[in-house]
Amino acid sequence: MPTKTSPERPQSTRGFASMDLSKQREIASKGGKAAHAQGRAHEFTADEARSAGRKGGEIVSRDRDHMAAIGRAGGHARGRNRALQAAGPTNGASQAPAE
Repeated sequence: MPTKTSPERPQSTRGFASMDLSKQREIASKGGKAAHAQGRAHEFTADEARSAGRKGGEIVSRDRDHMAAIGRAGGHARGRNRALQAAGPTNGASQAPAE
């Protein structure tokens, strides 16, 4: 992904971000393999991942205003979709289910 540059400041040809994507991936892969070899990397087990997800869900759901906003947005979207379905196709073509 190219970096943004201003007209008076040319894009640098130095550093990790200026490398092509394949070169970045190659270097990152070496770093990951080295971390595993040294025992510094951690891979989550299914139980650890489940526990972390549960913890995050509990924390975000404590914010009642946030949860209410999510529910409200979902309700509005559902109502909008039902209204669009009730209105039928807008381009004149029938939308029979494909078999």
